Amino acid sequence: MTVKKISILGCGWLGLPLALTLAGEGFTVRGSTTSDRKVAALKEAGIEPFKIVFGDSIEGNIDSFLDSDILVVNIPPGRGDEVVERHVGQVSLLIDALAVSPVSHVLFVSSTSVYPSPCREVSEEDASDPDAADSPVGRALLYAEEMLRSETGFSTTVVRFGGLIGPGRNPAEFMQRMTEIANPSQPVNFIHLDDCVRIIAQIIGQEAWGEVFNACAPLHPTRSEIYAAAAESHGLASLPEDVSSEQNFKIVSSAKLEKALGYRFLHPDPLAMARGSN
Repeated sequence: MTVKKISILGCGWLGLPLALTLAGEGFTVRGSTTSDRKVAALKEAGIEPFKIVFGDSIEGNIDSFLDSDILVVNIPPGRGDEVVERHVGQVSLLIDALAVSPVSHVLFVSSTSVYPSPCREVSEEDASDPDAADSPVGRALLYAEEMLRSETGFSTTVVRFGGLIGPGRNPAEFMQRMTEIANPSQPVNFIHLDDCVRIIAQIIGQEAWGEVFNACAPLHPTRSEIYAAAAESHGLASLPEDVSSEQNFKIVSSAKLEKALGYRFLHPDPLAMARGSN
């Protein structure tokens, strides 16, 4: 079998472990970052490094970076008043570059923030209107999804991750920056880094292209339960609950992913994630 080449746009908290996993599976991996310091770190890890920065144009050797069969797009929209316009502009620049590249498949890392909060379970079909998304970030991501999926020069699969948990992102760390628990009765939609990496690797390995998948742990305890578990296991003081802040909620279903890929979550219970150190 010919060794496939994969480029990962954004080798940070998720992208670097993914790059290392795919390299370990025999893929030739190119990785991008926006900092000179991280270029050296990628090279040291055995990943072919590129400094790629999106502004009014793309800074860096984007043509060489996109000399691959598969592109993983893992660049969060960021924050601010112009997040939608900025992210749509970034994706538009990327699509132009893809048009003259050999990339045939794109995997776009999105978020469950593309959904509204209708106080029920939601599935992939429930994100159809960017203006109904939970936040400007969700609107930006849904527009980006639609732009990539409408292209015919390559096929795109979208994976919508829930709240990311793992090294440096445990509810115990979150608590140290909080003064109270907002929306304590809301169910959470969390996913562990280990599952994020494994799901992307399986989508690539099974060639599940042209799809949209939710990816959240199948259990959905409340925010109150999560932070109580984190406090108890890490020796932290419990926080007061702001019941006046209760808002609408959603429970994100990953049933499609589990059935299509035959996927079983490594970390199905967010309460166990909260109690752990990673």
